[in-house]
Amino acid sequence: MVFEEKMITNGEPEDEEEEEEEEEEMVDPIETVRQKCEETEHCAHTRERLEQCETRVGSRSSTQEDCTEELFDFLHARDHCVAHKLFHSVK
Repeated sequence: MVFEEKMITNGEPEDEEEEEEEEEEMVDPIETVRQKCEETEHCAHTRERLEQCETRVGSRSSTQEDCTEELFDFLHARDHCVAHKLFHSVK
């Protein structure tokens, strides 16, 4: 016995590819704001400190040092900028 699978489409396109092509790629607006904030002087300074730490730690074969503090400083500076910009855009 052979069973056939049939789908009822109710007027929807049969191929999912057609549906995917019609949809535009969504861009998260917070990503744009984060990129702009990363270019500010304070964020650029904290990113530079993070990159220096990563270079220093990466150049050593065995070390217990990590860049957690520098990473948190950078994320805090960036998120502070993002929150400030988003707050003013809500008003």
